[in-house]
Amino acid sequence: MTQHADDSALDQRAGVSELRLAAGDPDFVPLNDPRHEDLPLDRNQAILQAAKQVGSILKKKEHPFALAGSVAVYAHGGTQNLQHDVDFCIRPDDAEAVAATLREAGLAVYTPPEDWLLKANCLGQQVDLIFELAHEPVTAELLARAQDLSVDSVLMPVLSPTDLLHGLLAAFSEHHCDFGAVLPIARTLREKIDWEELRRECGDDPMPAAFFFILERLDIIPPAGAPGGSPAAAAATAAKEEQR
Repeated sequence: MTQHADDSALDQRAGVSELRLAAGDPDFVPLNDPRHEDLPLDRNQAILQAAKQVGSILKKKEHPFALAGSVAVYAHGGTQNLQHDVDFCIRPDDAEAVAATLREAGLAVYTPPEDWLLKANCLGQQVDLIFELAHEPVTAELLARAQDLSVDSVLMPVLSPTDLLHGLLAAFSEHHCDFGAVLPIARTLREKIDWEELRRECGDDPMPAAFFFILERLDIIPPAGAPGGSPAAAAATAAKEEQR
C-alpha cells in the first residue's frame, strides 16, 4: 500500500539486511523462511499464503486489524495481480503486542527507519504492519468499518473499498502521483465506493481533484453533484432514511 508518498524509501523496499531487528527478536532464521520450506511457484499465491498465515495469527490472538493493500483489493473482487508485499493496518497502541504475537509464532519482526510501520517476514514475503495511513493514525473507527471477507478461504477483516481508496488518494503529492497504479483499483471497485464521501474528504486537494476529473472523463464515475451518484452512496443514503 502506498503510504507517505513523499518518502522515497517506499519505492526502495529495503531488504532485511538494511533493517534492524525489533527489540526482543532473537537472531534466527524463521522456520517459515524459504530456506526451510518450498514456496508456491506462483508469486501471487505466495503473497496470499503469507496474508492468510499472518491474518490467522492475529485473529487467534484477537488483535484488532484489517487487511489492506493489493490483497484487500483482491478480497473485494479485484484481479489476482498482487504487488510485492502484504499490508495490514493496526492501531499504534497495538504495535508492540502485535510484534510480540508474530515473534511467538516464529516470524521475524523488524523496525524500519520509517516510524509509521513495522515489517515482518512470512513465507519469504514482506509483511507491512501499518499504524499510520497517509500521515493519519489508524483508528478503532477505521478498523470497525472493515468488512469480514474470505481471503482465499480464510475469513478476516478487510478495509472497506472507500477507506482503501481514501488512503491511496490522500497519499498523492507533487512527489508521488501515480494515477496509473490507482486507476485500475478505482475502476474495479467503483460500484462499492462512496464517491461522495471521498470528494468531501479529499476532493479539494489538487491531486485527488485531478484524479476525480480523469475518472469522470473516462465515465468511471459521474460528475460531482450528478443525479444518482454511486451505488455505494445511494445505499448509504437509503440506510440513513430507514433510520429516521
